[in-house]
Amino acid sequence: MRTSLTLSAVAALAVLCGRGAGEPHEEKGEKADLAVYGPKDLKWADAPPVLPRGAQVAVLEGDPSKEGPFVMRVRMPDGYRIPPHTHPKPERVTVISGTFYVGMGDKFDATKGHEMPAGAFGTWPAGMKHYVWTKGETVIQLHGTGPWSLTYVNPDDDPRKAKE
Repeated sequence: MRTSLTLSAVAALAVLCGRGAGEPHEEKGEKADLAVYGPKDLKWADAPPVLPRGAQVAVLEGDPSKEGPFVMRVRMPDGYRIPPHTHPKPERVTVISGTFYVGMGDKFDATKGHEMPAGAFGTWPAGMKHYVWTKGETVIQLHGTGPWSLTYVNPDDDPRKAKE
């Protein structure tokens, strides 16, 4: 049996991060829907427990726990790793800073990953087994359609197991 991120964990993520990343600069009148977030406007919170400790998230738009579009950023320290996992929907990643690596398969192998430096974009389909790691502090932006979830290929890799 695979371990999945529960909707309550994603809901907690949305509550921790708020509906948006902070108090965006808003225009009144015709541009009432305009929301602009500067780097100082982001409200970072600890990532949900389905991710290994050390990552932080900022939700920019939408709610990752619900149906519909969302945008969130994930900040990870140097050497951060997420073991092989899958997502039920396509993943779309833009690297904001640092270097993000992604490898495909059900076994972590740092010699087979694709390097994604700042400015890179990557996408892979729902259900694809993959793993990631970072070089230097790295910030990525995930954009997709919720609900967002993560299932570890090996349930023993789930960091929530350590709390049991």
